[in-house]
Amino acid sequence: MRISQLRMEATYAKLAISTVPAKLDITQPPAEVTIEQPPAEMSVTSIPARLTIDQSLAWAAVNNKHVFQLIKDAADRGRQAVLDYIERAAVQGDELMRIENGGDPLADQAAANSEGSPFEFNIALVPPPFSVKVDYEPGQLDIDWHIQKPRIAVNTHAPIIRYQQGTVKIDLAQRPSLHIDVVI
Repeated sequence: MRISQLRMEATYAKLAISTVPAKLDITQPPAEVTIEQPPAEMSVTSIPARLTIDQSLAWAAVNNKHVFQLIKDAADRGRQAVLDYIERAAVQGDELMRIENGGDPLADQAAANSEGSPFEFNIALVPPPFSVKVDYEPGQLDIDWHIQKPRIAVNTHAPIIRYQQGTVKIDLAQRPSLHIDVVI
């Protein structure tokens, strides 16, 4: 006895998958930066030093004087000479007025008037010590700075994003089938 057989042929389904990948493009424009640095301001005030040297006493010691000082000194000496003469004349007049007291006032006065004053010799330093006067006032310097802050301006740009969405297509490339035969 023969038994019938079933023969089955199956065709499987085939899928076709096609994809378009997604695209992402990002560009970042650079930021715009401006920096400005104003210069610092400096102010300087100064009082100069002062040196004063007065050597008029030293010059006067060597008889190198200003003409007005020479005239004043000559006038003072002349005045003193007149006063000395008036004093001597008054004293000698009093002596002559009392001639009866004895003595020889005329001869004494003639001898005193004919002789000059004795010369004086002295060792002196020319110019005398400490005759030059020196005075010093120190100077002063003030420096003032005004520092300016830098001015910074930043202009940022947003990123540029371009996105293209990807796709996935699924198709049935081959349909499934089942074929059954009976074989005797």
